[in-house]
Amino acid sequence: MIALHRTLFALLALAPAALSAQAFLPPLELARQAIAAQPEVRAADARVSEARERALALAAGPHDTVLSLAPTRRSVHDAPTPGGRAGYREWEMQLSRAIRLPGKAALDRESGAHAVAAAALLHGDAEHQAARLLLRQWMAWLQAQAASDLAQARAQAIAGERAALARRVELGDAARRELDQLDAELALAGAALREAQAELEAAQLTLAADFTTLPLPPRAPALPAPVALAETGAQWTHRIIERSHEIRAAGELAAQRDALAARARRERLPDPSIDLRSFAERDGMERGIGITLSIPLGNRRRAAEARAESAAAAAAHSELAAMRRDIEREARLDVAHALAAFDLWQAAAAARTATAASVARQRRAWELGEIGLAERLQAERLDAEAALAELRARVAAHASQLRVQVDAHELWHTGDDTAGHAPHDPS
Repeated sequence: MIALHRTLFALLALAPAALSAQAFLPPLELARQAIAAQPEVRAADARVSEARERALALAAGPHDTVLSLAPTRRSVHDAPTPGGRAGYREWEMQLSRAIRLPGKAALDRESGAHAVAAAALLHGDAEHQAARLLLRQWMAWLQAQAASDLAQARAQAIAGERAALARRVELGDAARRELDQLDAELALAGAALREAQAELEAAQLTLAADFTTLPLPPRAPALPAPVALAETGAQWTHRIIERSHEIRAAGELAAQRDALAARARRERLPDPSIDLRSFAERDGMERGIGITLSIPLGNRRRAAEARAESAAAAAAHSELAAMRRDIEREARLDVAHALAAFDLWQAAAAARTATAASVARQRRAWELGEIGLAERLQAERLDAEAALAELRARVAAHASQLRVQVDAHELWHTGDDTAGHAPHDPS
């Protein structure tokens, strides 16, 4: 069993201390490409294009120029002609256009600009959610690989000791019951290995299926010992809140609703239509041209629509407040979890060191005949459990810290999705 403990310690020390804290992650550009290839991200990208085109439509205005042509032929029965009948070619043409009143165009442009900014931020949030998914599945794969390695090392070490003990039994230097105990231990280790290998295969298949463009190495990288976050929890929390796509998108949507409400109030004074009319009658013997001014009526409907838009704007601001509250709470919890996870890993690592020392003493006591094989094997099982617990704590510490970095846009983030967009001024 000495080989077992040497192997376990070697697995824990696979990564040198100088290894970068993110060297076990996929290469930056490959990770960004895999995130950008997610269908949710592509859909959000299309939504940005949609918002831009709708903004152009809003800026152009809701009114079209309408051209109406009405060629006719008129028959007259009492015409001064030999038969008293005559036919005339006539036509009428009308050119109509509603005029957007002053102030409405600016509000339409403002509404479109906020919609574009919100779509860009929601695109960033789609990338953010994809990055979270990639991180979660990548770390699950790393944990499954390391757990499989631990299980395989234990099974191989027990198998080697079982072969040596079988030889001793043949020579009469060991009792058969000890070989039976090792057979049982080997069966347990084999079952644990098969379970770990199944979990590894599932984790790898899941990662490969969800991120098809991300090439995976033959083996998952080893995880180094985590280090504490470089800055205070308050600094990370502030950064997460200030850079939140969701909060800023909700703010842009609320600003858009403000613009729509102001636009609806302006719409209580409807846009007039100007019509230019021209006609020719009796084969052009009579001609005319005129201008018509039309003003729609219906103030009750327009007033109700204005009140509805004001209510929608108030709801959007309440949703913004709720979003900020939820993001702030989540940010504080995630940062606190990352700080606690590092402390938990340190405790797990200390426990692992203690169980390893205990196993060494138990083995020495067994060699001296002071304890039986069953007692020694129990200590080794506890040590194997401690090694697995340390691994899980190490993965959790890395994952929680990396989650904070992803949420703070320090990892796998391409930049500000609203660069160059003027902030909304509620005044």
